[in-house]
Amino acid sequence: MEKSSEVGPLGTVGAVWGVLGLCALLLWAIYRLSFYAAEAWAEPWAWWHWVFFAGWMVFMLYSEGYKGFQKGFSPRVVARAVHLSRHPVAWHVLLAPLYCMGYIHATKKRRIVSLSVTAGVVLLVLLVSRLPQPWHGIVDMGVVAGLGYGLIAILAFVLKVLLGRPLDWPTDVPERDPQTGQG
Repeated sequence: MEKSSEVGPLGTVGAVWGVLGLCALLLWAIYRLSFYAAEAWAEPWAWWHWVFFAGWMVFMLYSEGYKGFQKGFSPRVVARAVHLSRHPVAWHVLLAPLYCMGYIHATKKRRIVSLSVTAGVVLLVLLVSRLPQPWHGIVDMGVVAGLGYGLIAILAFVLKVLLGRPLDWPTDVPERDPQTGQG
């Protein structure tokens, strides 16, 4: 039997913690990468650096920001936060940022996609860390732009929900949770 769709204190805490915890993680990444991005400006840039910079920024804003965050990750995060607010389970609330990102209490496909994206990001971080400046900083500028876009997209979807507009996005929660018997 499914729990009521009313939002109680535990559910509210879970949704807020999930979204704010994830936003804090994105802000931390933006902060850390900004130092490498700033270092790139200390180096002299040739014309090819500028061409790459312009193309990279457009690519990252479109692929990471628009396609990745706005059209996929951000609405799912908020949809999962809304689901958690209506169906709180103590350990899901405790791990709410991971819940909202689809690492826990998610379909097998969602967990695989979430872990694969994370593995890809870790690999790219390791590869980019080997680049000399200004290349390292230019790449990080694009990543910062994409993450910033994503952060704004998450907050925009939260605002949409708070204003009472429907968020028609799949939560990718499993049919039934073996521990709680809930979906």
